[in-house]
Amino acid sequence: MHLFADIHRLVLDTLGTMMDAGDLPAGLSLDNVTVEPPRDPAHGDMATNAAMVLAKPAGLKPRDIAEALSAKLIEDPRIDTAEIAGPGFLNLRLGAQVWADVTRAVLQGGDGYGRSALGQGRKVNVEYVSANPTGPLHVGHTRGAVFGDALAGLLDFAGYEVTREYYINDGGAQVDVLARSVYLRYLEAHGQEVAFEDGTYPGDYLIEVGQALKDKVGDAYVGQPESVWLEEVRDFGTAAMMELIRADLKALGVEMDRFFSEKSLYGTGKIEAAIEDLRARDLIYRGTLEPPKGKTPEDWEPREQTLFRSTAHGDDVDRPIMKSDGSWTYFAPDIAYHHDKVSRGYDALIDVFGADHGGYVKRMKAAVSALSGGTVPLDVKLTQLVKLWKNGEPFKMSKRAGNFVTLRDVVDEVGPDVTRFVMLTRKNDAPLDFDFDKVLEQSRENPVFYVQYAHARVCSAIRKAGEAGQATDDASLIAADLTGNTHPSELAVARKLAEWPRLVEIAARTNEPHRIAFFLNELVAAFHALWNKGNEDTDLRFVQDDASAALPKIALARAVSVVISNGLGILGVTPADEMR
Repeated sequence: MHLFADIHRLVLDTLGTMMDAGDLPAGLSLDNVTVEPPRDPAHGDMATNAAMVLAKPAGLKPRDIAEALSAKLIEDPRIDTAEIAGPGFLNLRLGAQVWADVTRAVLQGGDGYGRSALGQGRKVNVEYVSANPTGPLHVGHTRGAVFGDALAGLLDFAGYEVTREYYINDGGAQVDVLARSVYLRYLEAHGQEVAFEDGTYPGDYLIEVGQALKDKVGDAYVGQPESVWLEEVRDFGTAAMMELIRADLKALGVEMDRFFSEKSLYGTGKIEAAIEDLRARDLIYRGTLEPPKGKTPEDWEPREQTLFRSTAHGDDVDRPIMKSDGSWTYFAPDIAYHHDKVSRGYDALIDVFGADHGGYVKRMKAAVSALSGGTVPLDVKLTQLVKLWKNGEPFKMSKRAGNFVTLRDVVDEVGPDVTRFVMLTRKNDAPLDFDFDKVLEQSRENPVFYVQYAHARVCSAIRKAGEAGQATDDASLIAADLTGNTHPSELAVARKLAEWPRLVEIAARTNEPHRIAFFLNELVAAFHALWNKGNEDTDLRFVQDDASAALPKIALARAVSVVISNGLGILGVTPADEMR
């Protein structure tokens, strides 16, 4: 059941009937007609803008359309009243049976309630994390991992076929630095004193890797020039770091479907093939760029380069793809990687980047547009920085990492469920404060606790009702008369339950999983308010002495737990059956 979609269809069908009868001009476009929750719940259960958006093309006054539409809508048994507000908005109030049907639909749908056919099985690739394999994941990667994984879960729930992908940046100079860093730890394992210079990585996480290398090759590389050991140590170190990264992701509850190596693009003809594809579209040329912003012609030495005509696909400037020495720029393998993704037949691509990649968005979108002939959209989501706090002060760096706080530091401190939920309490492109003290306190101010506590309260109420000999199984609740929930606080909960399928589709269309976390907080706020009113009014308590009176109460509570569980499932968070 998707109540908002059902009433939206009723409005559209009614408008169609009015056009057929000549009450409205034939052929009016209804694309902009909406049915939404009113801003103020006191105004009704739903509101439609139909009269407002049709007035001008119909050549009629909005209120005249609203009056005619209202008279027809109230003929439907689901509509109690249809009141005109302001210049022509129409506020609808629905009957008690509708809200009973919503509760029943939630219970019937179970873990499928709110699932959508929006995606229609279209294939979407979500690439996220994609950190350099040079060390453990840090807190910035944590936010990208949580956001990307929740987005993938959301799209799956909305009917898309989703691939979760990690792009291993193992083809650049940073992996050579990793190899040199591992070599220093290898020498250290042989008892030598070493100094980490020239940007090498000093973190303790490489101590075990150096020892493992010693265990594998003994002293074969000691005293040898870089040309002897660099390639093998690079591969050894990269494999060790990816094993560490996989373990970090697993601790967070993230499992990738595919890992794609940048290194696999080199020496295989894949970069060349992607560039030739663009050349065949007349998008590769030799040319000279204008000076970058902030540089005068006197400070800039123009030189002819091999360029991608990215401005033909929405970029600000064309982009170099080859250096003067004939080697590829860093952009070329990224083009080839996305060429590979396009060739795999995805209908849409999503890249989740860190905040420092903002300047990369337009060129990457231009590349995908060019490679796909404009048929495959790319949405790039940037995740902003996370500031960590503890005891009122910034959280210190990790000794193990050397210069940053790791994903494992955060997960070990508060657990994966808290980490994931808190990372989604802000929109991805907004900065986030993560206070270790606040996310563990048991109060309404802690969004994780607030949602988990609601689920635990429902479980407690169902246990108590069962201990009292009342039926609490879903089959009995579905079969019961559920029209007894008529108090405004009970109806407020039912209204939020009805919004869930609509919210899922909105969040999926916009690629914004934080909307799920926001909705859950709104739902549990209505639930907690109802629970607290039961302290004063015994008729509102979920556990009743009268079994017939208890059934609709327990059914409503159970429906709340279903939606909480479904929402948390999208976010990758486990619902709590009890609070400890």
